[in-house]
Amino acid sequence: MANSSGDVPASARKLEGKVALITGGASGIGECTARLFVRHGARVVVVDIQDELGARLCAELGEGSASYVRGDVTIEEDVAAAVDHAVSRFGKLDVMFNNAGIGGAGCHNILESTKADFERVLAVNLVGPFLGTKHAARVMVPARGGCIIGTASLASAVAGAASHAYTCAKRALVGLTENAAAELGRHGIRVNCVSPGAAATPLATGYLGLEGEAFESAVEAVANLKGVGLRVEDIAAAVVFLASDDARYISGHNLLIDGGFSVVNPSFGIFKD
Repeated sequence: MANSSGDVPASARKLEGKVALITGGASGIGECTARLFVRHGARVVVVDIQDELGARLCAELGEGSASYVRGDVTIEEDVAAAVDHAVSRFGKLDVMFNNAGIGGAGCHNILESTKADFERVLAVNLVGPFLGTKHAARVMVPARGGCIIGTASLASAVAGAASHAYTCAKRALVGLTENAAAELGRHGIRVNCVSPGAAATPLATGYLGLEGEAFESAVEAVANLKGVGLRVEDIAAAVVFLASDDARYISGHNLLIDGGFSVVNPSFGIFKD
């Protein structure tokens, strides 16, 4: 079934003619972003290890707009092959969205945290984006332009929001983003990341062990911005912004999508009705 981008007028499409690769693109933030990218005129390569979900998504988006590639982001050969596929299939690569990630065991007790889990979380959440950035740069440098975006987390800015492994990986991802922006800017390549708070993705609900209203209530209870909950669509929209020419002079930036949570210490209690 071919996808229609009629819900976004041609004059308003922000990614018309661009080619994007999205890791972890078969579900959650990646899936939502793939759909929004296509609606904005991009062609996308979805990379994941969830073959059934990835193939179904790309079939829905349409053969001319999307292509699925199985790939493990911790394996360099898989990442390199995915980038090569994007160039071979669609002729170029304009946007690399290093989105694939895992929550790991979610253990918040360092005495009970295992070395194996720590290394696995860093492998997917940090080594994966490193490899994606490296191989995107391989084709973007000769093209003298491109955009690389990573999915970090609120944990990149706030301690105590996630496990040691997850926090370390996401904070390091911000460092990778800034370092890559410093190097690749001279080639016309922008590098940024997004750091969302908790939205109802499979990773977040699984990590917290909550779903539906229970998940929403738990997030609302600690939120700073009341009356509006973070949706996956909000995160995808932020990624579209960073990938588009609207953000043409933004690089080395960690865009927090957290409703102001990271700038507030509610324990002071000085702002009251």
